[in-house]
Amino acid sequence: MNKTTSADGTEIAYDTYGDGPPVIIISGAFSSREHQVVSTFAELLSPSLKVIAYDRRGRGDSGDTAPYAVQREVEDLAAVVEAVGGSASVYGLASGATLAFEAAAAGVSITTLVLQEPPYVAGDDEPKVPADFADELAAAVADDRRGDAIALFMTKQLGIPAEAIADMKHSATWETLDALAHTLAYDAAITGDGSVPADRAAAVRAETTVIAGTNSPEWMQTGARAIADVIPGAKYRPLEGMDHYSMDPTVVAPVLLEIFTAK
Repeated sequence: MNKTTSADGTEIAYDTYGDGPPVIIISGAFSSREHQVVSTFAELLSPSLKVIAYDRRGRGDSGDTAPYAVQREVEDLAAVVEAVGGSASVYGLASGATLAFEAAAAGVSITTLVLQEPPYVAGDDEPKVPADFADELAAAVADDRRGDAIALFMTKQLGIPAEAIADMKHSATWETLDALAHTLAYDAAITGDGSVPADRAAAVRAETTVIAGTNSPEWMQTGARAIADVIPGAKYRPLEGMDHYSMDPTVVAPVLLEIFTAK
């Protein structure tokens, strides 16, 4: 494990795998650098790339200096980029993709950008989350209702049915979800109400590809196409047969290798 220091003094922990052009993985909600999906991607990509998996603030071995602000997470990524050479490609998953977008739009030195199913809501019939959703999640955690925060995020942000969440509460993974419940407000703050940030898209200079599974919820695919449409020169690439909730890194990794090693 390595550590770097963000602009506000927060220590950010990261691991490196392999050697080659640097690629930073940004995990989504309910995950850290040690999440199985993240570590599997790192192992699959490391024969050709130097892969960096880091703990976003409030997760794993990273610090969590208050008060939270989206800009602090952008600065965290910038610190990791600087620590691994001053520029890097970035692969963001779900809410990690919205963070990757915000960093690219803010001028962080990102060379190639892959956004996988950022949770933007573009369809006219798709409801957006409330403007105070991040505050609602933070209040639930502050009141020691971490389980309520998890359920709120899953229903309002991800569209998971309540009965499915009830079953999760009896699974072995619930404890892991509970440990990260306080960071859900951070994910919600980055995503906002889910509107496609077209006003900031023109500032993205990285070569960008947006990917989404053809079996993922339709609103995720629509949102992915919408952000690809507004980022200059961005490409949209569907992943045939893939589903957001049962993603197979062995299928996605070859696509990432193709993108990140293209000359």
